[in-house]
Amino acid sequence: MSFEGAVPDVYERYLVPLLFRPYAEELARRLALRRPRDVIETAAGTGALTRELAAVLAQDASVTATDLSGAMLDRARAVPLARPVRWVEADAMALPFPDGSCDAVVCQFGYMFFPDRPRAFGEALRVLRPGGVLLLSVWDDIAANDFPAMAEAAVGGLFPGDPPDFLSRVPYGYHDPAAIARDVADGGFTSAPRIETLAARSRADSPEDVATALCGGTPLRDEIEARGTHTLDEAIRTAAAAIATRFGTGPVEGALSALVVTVTR
Repeated sequence: MSFEGAVPDVYERYLVPLLFRPYAEELARRLALRRPRDVIETAAGTGALTRELAAVLAQDASVTATDLSGAMLDRARAVPLARPVRWVEADAMALPFPDGSCDAVVCQFGYMFFPDRPRAFGEALRVLRPGGVLLLSVWDDIAANDFPAMAEAAVGGLFPGDPPDFLSRVPYGYHDPAAIARDVADGGFTSAPRIETLAARSRADSPEDVATALCGGTPLRDEIEARGTHTLDEAIRTAAAAIATRFGTGPVEGALSALVVTVTR
């Protein structure tokens, strides 16, 4: 899966306001209530959550934002922040930090991408101090998220013999609370996670912006381009047309749903 090339710019311009900002605000608000001193963020991407953390955490709190992709972190660094943040290119499954080095690990929509989720949970546990918290979000089933579901279905119609399924398979493929709880336990946590479903609204200026975000700002782009029979522009136009048919041609709004997971050390 690639988050390189043109993806970081499209991701930041279109996907962040479309999908990530509402949950970034909520996760940052929840974490601020706990008043952590040292925070490690994993899978920070282009910094949607990082910016909210920098804005709302206590002034004496430190924030270290990590991501496996240097290109995504480069895009994140380009946006001014309310305070200094330490940026580290790092794998969430092998964090380069000492044991017990933070009060909170926070991750917005990253755990779906980790090849070994129990290992990532174990790394979070390792770097947390006693009493620390892991706070994360993952997407609910794609059927509960209007725009991704419509975009994948529309693009799939262009490739009936081999429909691209990145969205439903990966970012929207880790939503079973029982599986999450099992991975948390396999990572070494002894306390059960609290898992809540949190609804929000997704908004964009046009169907074209939605289609550009989902087709061009995620690795769905790679699946479209690898097939070779239809261009990325064709896929974007097809997805935009489907969204416009249901939601209109002007500003659009659809349902979002995610799971928020809280587990203490």
